[in-house]
Amino acid sequence: MNFPERNPNLENTIDPWRIRVFVIIVALVFSVYTLRLYSLQILQGEDYAARAAGNRTQEINIQAPRGIISDRNGAVLARNVASYNVVITASELPDDEADIQRIYRELSTVIGVPVNLNELSPENPYVPCRSEHGIAQIALYGATASPYTPVRVKCDVDELTARVVMERSVDWPGVNIEIEPIREYPTGNLTANIVGYMGPVPAELLDYDLYQQQRLVANRDKVGYAGVELSLQDILGGTNGLRVVERDVAGQVLRDLQPPIAPQPGNNVRLTIDVRLQQLARTALEAEMNYLNRVSPTGIRTTSGVVIAINPKTGEILAMVSYPSYDNNRMARFIPAYYLEQLQSDGREPLLNHAIQAERPPGSVFKLSTAVGALNEGVVTPDQVIKTPGVIELVQKYYANDPGKPQKFVDWIYNDGAHPEGFVQLTIRGCIQNSSNVCFYKLGGGYFDEIPNGGLNICRLKTYAEALGYGFPTGIELPGEENGLLPTPTWKRITQGENWATGDTYIATVGQGYVLVTPLQVLMSATTIANDGVMMQPTIVREIVDGEGNVITPFTPRIKWDITQDNLIKVYAPQAGVSSSCQETGEARNVDPEVLQIVQEGMRLAVTDGTLKDTFQGFPIAAAGKTGTAEYCDNVAQEKRLCKPGNWPSHGWTVAYAPYDDPEIAVVAFLYNAGEGAKTAAPVVRGVIEGYFYLKTIDAGGETP
Repeated sequence: MNFPERNPNLENTIDPWRIRVFVIIVALVFSVYTLRLYSLQILQGEDYAARAAGNRTQEINIQAPRGIISDRNGAVLARNVASYNVVITASELPDDEADIQRIYRELSTVIGVPVNLNELSPENPYVPCRSEHGIAQIALYGATASPYTPVRVKCDVDELTARVVMERSVDWPGVNIEIEPIREYPTGNLTANIVGYMGPVPAELLDYDLYQQQRLVANRDKVGYAGVELSLQDILGGTNGLRVVERDVAGQVLRDLQPPIAPQPGNNVRLTIDVRLQQLARTALEAEMNYLNRVSPTGIRTTSGVVIAINPKTGEILAMVSYPSYDNNRMARFIPAYYLEQLQSDGREPLLNHAIQAERPPGSVFKLSTAVGALNEGVVTPDQVIKTPGVIELVQKYYANDPGKPQKFVDWIYNDGAHPEGFVQLTIRGCIQNSSNVCFYKLGGGYFDEIPNGGLNICRLKTYAEALGYGFPTGIELPGEENGLLPTPTWKRITQGENWATGDTYIATVGQGYVLVTPLQVLMSATTIANDGVMMQPTIVREIVDGEGNVITPFTPRIKWDITQDNLIKVYAPQAGVSSSCQETGEARNVDPEVLQIVQEGMRLAVTDGTLKDTFQGFPIAAAGKTGTAEYCDNVAQEKRLCKPGNWPSHGWTVAYAPYDDPEIAVVAFLYNAGEGAKTAAPVVRGVIEGYFYLKTIDAGGETP
């Protein structure tokens, strides 16, 4: 066979090494792509799959209804009401631009929002319900951000406007009404310091366990900022629902990817207060304050006050008035910056619940602690006569060998100028009845051979005061409760930089000096005595109820302790001379029930023939109580130059309970800068006790007094 001759022009003239290089390059390129595909699909496959799923899935958080707050009789204090927002969904607007502009113009005439106003910019972004933009600018934001998501054009329109928009929605495709629940407080500032108010969930607090459990959304959901709205957030808040949906590129929801989780509504809370008694208490307080300010020759005299009523047997708070208050309805949709600034700059501190957050010198109401301690420690016997001149002199010492400096301590009756002799002599019952300062000076700090060994002394006074509820929060279900202050020699050295003095003990025994308390602590001390030594846990919560009215947590009174049985009184090592420290022996004792009976008798005498006699004259129900006048010199008094040596301004206190033999109600009243408690706070206390029995008669179906 003959083969054709090979054409030399068709022969491979490429060097073999070039072919090998080319093959190697191609192999490397394919290797790189193969490795990249392996990385994307195998090594990072789950991550990219999750990202892809994230692009097409969305979690829709469904807001849970918040629980209702009511008083003990069912009167609503906080509830959810409908707020109407006008919204536009860009994807549902007509295709014709002329129709769109017609809708904008017609809508503008109904809701009062201009068609065009303030272009969108990074410096002026769209903020729902806050920013000022025209309808066209808001709709443009919705079209670019999420066409299928409604954007708010105007918030909280009235019901009539909402109905008009809903009726016209047939002619206005894309325009609708969104119904949003907001909080309403029917009793407003009457109960604001108890109920509190709400605000948006701060983004920085979203990792808080409770907020995560409730699935709260930052800047949409609201949580309590004060009062029981804050302290009972776990009960009232409920748990938001959840939908996991598939959406398209424009954000339109296509289907559910998982079974939806329905929202769980918050439970309702029934408080212990009676809003009727709350109103009576505030009226009594305001009437007294207005009277004092009206007759004051120097203008406004008293600016704030507190009234608290409690059932001594159960610990239920029946009324708690903190004046001045604030309007929590103004915080319903958002917290106005100007209003908040106004409240914060008000020197009367209306945002504070003064019943538990204001620490004040107690004055003579604190003498009940001194009386219990002095009797129980044998410093004085029940029938021992104590000399009570108008003034005594004491050598003020700061350490054992201090030669000291003489200092006079006067009784309150001495200052009226008509009784320089003072009370002359009294038993312990008479000391309580007449609130004799000199008597309690001697009992607390000792007085030569009459009350030897330094009397009760500051260490033992502290432990008896603690047993009666001073020096720490009571544990009531309200936020921000203060401790108060029971000073000791160690405390003074650390905080004041000087030793404890003899006079420090004297003035502490009458509730002056460094002693600070809250009005609720004063009330609890008196109710413990009235209740024969049993301190009930004070509470503002009566029942937890579900949405169908079923009681989840019924009310059960809780005994906090019994000072006659629970060994609460610490025993301290004997002290010689000026106290240097409080050294516990590790032992503890109880209070003798007879001691409490004697103190009760003294409080009863205060009403029948003592400091409360004039106020309770003709009162048909046997009552017992104690008055207090507490000198002070705070920053407000200093600014007004009221702190004059020997003539400081004073607060008014009174605490009382009734009936005497079987207490149903105890009331404390505090009036800032009001002067003598027997004349200023006592009428408020009587008015509240009268109001309680008036309401009791009405509820029993009897004739009103």
